Amino acid sequence: MNAALPTSAESSAETSAAFQHRHAAHCESGAISTLVSHAGLPLSEAMAFGLSGALAFAYLPFVKLQGLPLIAYRMPPRAIIRGLAKPLGLKLSFETFRRPEAGQARLDQLLDAGEVVGLQTSVFWLSYFPEDMRFHFNGHNLLVIGREGDDYLISDPVFETPQRCSRADLARARFAKGLLAPKGLLYRVLGVGRDGVDPQAVLAAIRRTARAMLAPVPIVGVRAMGLLAKRIAALDPQAPASAAFIGHMVRMQEEIGTGGAGFRFLYAAFLQEAAELCDKPVLAEFSARLLTIGDHWRVFALRAARMLKGRETLDPSALAALLREQAEREAAFFRDLRGAL
Repeated sequence: MNAALPTSAESSAETSAAFQHRHAAHCESGAISTLVSHAGLPLSEAMAFGLSGALAFAYLPFVKLQGLPLIAYRMPPRAIIRGLAKPLGLKLSFETFRRPEAGQARLDQLLDAGEVVGLQTSVFWLSYFPEDMRFHFNGHNLLVIGREGDDYLISDPVFETPQRCSRADLARARFAKGLLAPKGLLYRVLGVGRDGVDPQAVLAAIRRTARAMLAPVPIVGVRAMGLLAKRIAALDPQAPASAAFIGHMVRMQEEIGTGGAGFRFLYAAFLQEAAELCDKPVLAEFSARLLTIGDHWRVFALRAARMLKGRETLDPSALAALLREQAEREAAFFRDLRGAL
């Protein structure tokens, strides 16, 4: 007599029990590295971040986030996921939906089949986030590993342990409106075409990142840092809008994703791993150098925070000078890194 087939609830429970949650520095690199590892190819978060060419800088005054210009320290959402497809031979599936009901039904169907599903969501509606950490940012990535009744079991990379989220809250997070609206996006790894990371793909990714950071375009790379420094220097220290602008920059740097310093630390970890994989010890030296650059980003954020809290006089020109120094450090770093390869 044949054994009974597992029920949908049993399939979901088996998947969540077999799944290994991993705490990460950044949501998208953490989610996709865990998803790829779950699919059978062990992949660190740092390697996912670096191999996808995610490190960047952009100042886009024509793109507004809550009325203020977009300042980005990495490539746009989904760039890490899509950037791993070619070097790892990933077969990826992306689905979006017009109606929340259809999106939730599809998620349930996949979970009941025992799949782990990636989602793009809004942080604001995720009820397991502490209230003081919720804000309207639609680019947060997480993995859903199962469901129990009206609760979903969530592997959120920025939390140390799996979380629970109600059906209603997850639906609101998936279908939030505004900039980077996720439209119910869910994604899966359907297959992995490589059995390891190719050293040549790693070196190509490093060259691509260096080229992007040194691009002769005023709104991206190190040139964008200079443009932003010029904008900051022109701020009126007495105007309330000036404090709001600087506060926005610090928030983009330190709170949204892993920020300016955090992304540099993550890329430094990638270079350390790449040094061994590619048998290029010089990359370890660049890793140490980038850690120092990351420390300087933290100094910038700390100085700005002290001014915003009234512990120092608001001095846009001083902050602009710090930012110009960062631009010079990163320009020299990426020139040297490109030359070393």
